[in-house]
Amino acid sequence: MVIVSGRMTPMFCFVLLSQSSSPLILPLLLTLLPLALGILTLLPHSLQGKPAEEENAGSSALLQRVKRGWVWNQFFVLEEYTGLEPLYIGKLHSDMDKGDGSIKYILTGEGAGTTFTIDDSTGDIHAIQRLDREVKAQYILRAQARNRLTDRPLEPESEFIVKIQDINDNEPRFLDGPYQASVPEMSKIGTSVIQLTATDADDPTYGNSARVVYSILEGQPYFSVDAKTGVVRVSLADMDRETRENYTVVIQAKDMGGQLGGLAGTTTVNITLSDINDNPPMFDQRLYQMSVPESAPVGSVVGRIWAKDRDIGVNAEMKYSIIDGDGRDTFDISTDPTNLFGIISVKKPLDFETKPSYTLKVEGANIHLDPSLRHRGPFKDVTIVHVSVEDVDEPPLFDSPAYYIELPEDAEIGTVLKTVSARDPDAANNTVRYSIERSTDPEKYFYIEITSGSLMTVRSLDREEIGWHNITVLAMEMNNPTQIASASVAVRILDVNDNPPSLTHYLEAYVCENAKAGQLIQTVTAVDPDEPLGGQHFYYSLAPEAASNPNFTLRDNQDNTAWILTRRGGWSQQDQTVFYLPIFISDGEQPVQTSTSTLTIRVCSCDQEGNVMSCNAEAYSLPASLSRGALIAILACIFVLLVMILLMLSLRTHRKKPYLCDEEENVHENIVRYDDEGGGEEDTEAFDIAAMWNPREAHHHLGKMRQDMLPEIESLSRYVPQACVMGGGSGDSNVHGYVLAKLLEADVDPCAPPYDSLQTYAYEGEGSVAESLSSLQSGTSNTDHEYDYLNDWGPRFKKLAEMYGVLETNSPPMW
Repeated sequence: MVIVSGRMTPMFCFVLLSQSSSPLILPLLLTLLPLALGILTLLPHSLQGKPAEEENAGSSALLQRVKRGWVWNQFFVLEEYTGLEPLYIGKLHSDMDKGDGSIKYILTGEGAGTTFTIDDSTGDIHAIQRLDREVKAQYILRAQARNRLTDRPLEPESEFIVKIQDINDNEPRFLDGPYQASVPEMSKIGTSVIQLTATDADDPTYGNSARVVYSILEGQPYFSVDAKTGVVRVSLADMDRETRENYTVVIQAKDMGGQLGGLAGTTTVNITLSDINDNPPMFDQRLYQMSVPESAPVGSVVGRIWAKDRDIGVNAEMKYSIIDGDGRDTFDISTDPTNLFGIISVKKPLDFETKPSYTLKVEGANIHLDPSLRHRGPFKDVTIVHVSVEDVDEPPLFDSPAYYIELPEDAEIGTVLKTVSARDPDAANNTVRYSIERSTDPEKYFYIEITSGSLMTVRSLDREEIGWHNITVLAMEMNNPTQIASASVAVRILDVNDNPPSLTHYLEAYVCENAKAGQLIQTVTAVDPDEPLGGQHFYYSLAPEAASNPNFTLRDNQDNTAWILTRRGGWSQQDQTVFYLPIFISDGEQPVQTSTSTLTIRVCSCDQEGNVMSCNAEAYSLPASLSRGALIAILACIFVLLVMILLMLSLRTHRKKPYLCDEEENVHENIVRYDDEGGGEEDTEAFDIAAMWNPREAHHHLGKMRQDMLPEIESLSRYVPQACVMGGGSGDSNVHGYVLAKLLEADVDPCAPPYDSLQTYAYEGEGSVAESLSSLQSGTSNTDHEYDYLNDWGPRFKKLAEMYGVLETNSPPMW
């Protein structure tokens, strides 16, 4: 085969001899070659081109044309050559080549030297490697003719293309296979499932090598495939997922339009029928039997039920409800997290003794419904649930879980606060016993009667110490001590005005020596532990004994404060350094509580601004004119006075010694043993009480002087009539006379010891103007005692008079 590329010229031509691997192409080319040559002969010269001489003659006057050395367009070669010899591509030839070997042909460009080679003498081009159009479809090469001796280019370098012609050597491929697809169950015929695309690497523009046709090999009669588009469709109606869910379909793609000899590729499509809600739910039981103990707390699970649905996923989700039955208010039903099961739980407390069983009518219905499938409904079902309540030994039950009590703090011991009540809720109705949890009442202020439940006080209450008592009362079954119930009791202690007010903090004050009359020296306030509802209101005044004092006065400000003011001026530390001012305070509540607090006021030296400089008495300085002799005389007088005092003390001690030594036995016999305190008249260890009933013996010894007793009260007998003393009656009068005789005997003896061994407790103070000196029952009197008579009792009671009475001295006033 000879192919001329381009125009034929006498100067240059290119001859290409091409061989094809296909046996059909060569006969075809040989048949068409004479026809092509005949057509070229019949063409006019204007289309074929004029000879070179005529062209040069006609145009030499206008343009000098450059003669081309060779002309060609492109070479064609079939891919996948499998021969043993190199594949002949074509031949390059220059019109300058005289056949003497002076011309050398050079080939450059893509694949030159590696894929393509050229015979530099003849210009023959061969492919030395296997060509694959799917790897590279064309090569761009450059050719040039050079002088072999001078290597000088004889022609300009020209470019030509070698195109690789396609053959059907690649089968169709499903690049994304195998495939996964799904289609709803019960889909209609023709419903699209998935579209498949097969890729053929052959040239789609050349022949039928890349024209693919699809067909189904497996999966009939359920599915089919479109031969041109590759769309897989449903071909069988009413396919049910609950009957069969998964299908495997094999699809084939064949090139050459599906003709014989075409190449084919296959893939697998795994098709799953997706679920739709086409099945109603059904309970697996028409009657459920359940039981629950009566002690189950609210929210406890009783059991679960299940309305089975052949569908899956959201199509099987259920909603349960109690639509009827006597337990609608006692039990509740909910759906578990999977939305499949119904959970029955306790809604209200159960009581076996009240109702031992319940019946529930429960409905289970699908949540998600498909309107197009309502004709398959109804998508719900009903069942009956019977719940039995089991009897349990329950702890006692209080009539109230908590109690609140208010109690005044002055409530008497034994006051009943509240009577709590608890019962055994079981049918046995066991006896209940009550107690207090001791950890809630550690001080044991309260007591509860074990059988009746009466809660009472056993100690005095004080709101100022504890305002609230939170105790826990326990109730226990007698037959089963493990069954214990508890209830809290909150006891609020109400305030009673039982505390007197008193001054706060400021119990000392000072007055400056330069203070004037009417000057404020101190503001006093009071505090009261009580908390009246209307708030505190205190009233201040000076104590009655200090109301008319010339030094200070008190002004009640009516705002719970009071001012201490001076009544005069001219204060001096040398006159008096300390004043005691009793202040009377009362509160405004009933019963009114009062108190007296003493304010200590010191006289201090102050500067002009009133700041304290010194509150100590300044040392008295003697006049400068006092001589040394006068000082010596004063010291001598002080010394003489000290000596005289010492002599008097020694003489008094000397006079007492004989009496203490005489009749030693009597002294020992009459020593009172105070460790036997409280014996009273029954105590005869120190004195024979029988002697008190013999008045004659008492008068017989009247003249005998007692050396071992010194009465505590001097000359009390002067207030007692002598007839009573010397009376000779019997009974109580004898004892009375004997006691008075003993008192008279003690008064006569000036050296008697300062104690008495006559234990006449029953007659203490009888007939005396001083009345009883005992402290017993002294708190019952609310009146102030006057102790001025103690000054009349003699020097032996001087100390007592100083403590309780007012000595008649010339000392300055205290306020």
